[in-house]
Amino acid sequence: MSIDAADIKAMAERYTAAWCSGSAEAVAAFFDEDGQISINDGVPSVGRAEIAETMQTFFEDLPDMVLELDGIRAAGNRAIFMWTLSGVHSETGKNLRISGWESWRLSDEIQIIQSVGCYDSEEYERQVEEGV
Repeated sequence: MSIDAADIKAMAERYTAAWCSGSAEAVAAFFDEDGQISINDGVPSVGRAEIAETMQTFFEDLPDMVLELDGIRAAGNRAIFMWTLSGVHSETGKNLRISGWESWRLSDEIQIIQSVGCYDSEEYERQVEEGV
């Protein structure tokens, strides 16, 4: 079954709001019970509990994080979620602003089965030390 692109966009807007809420559990709730996410070719986090643990590290690093939805592209049960995040790093006090994307495979219920995310980790680390 193919999912309506407008429904995927609406889900992406709610997903963005979950990121802005600072709640790792709210973000993990968008994943299928056995869903998974891998970031920058890392080991996948599988299941909502592991996903929430992974997301929590982002919230600890950037407790005032704001995530912006830059765009969404959808085709059938696949989507690309493009984003920009900004915030102040909790340890260095430096401002960060970095863009990235997630490639999603979605269930018919519009939950994320698999997410492959990517951002420039070297630029992220540079900004942690030096700021934007």
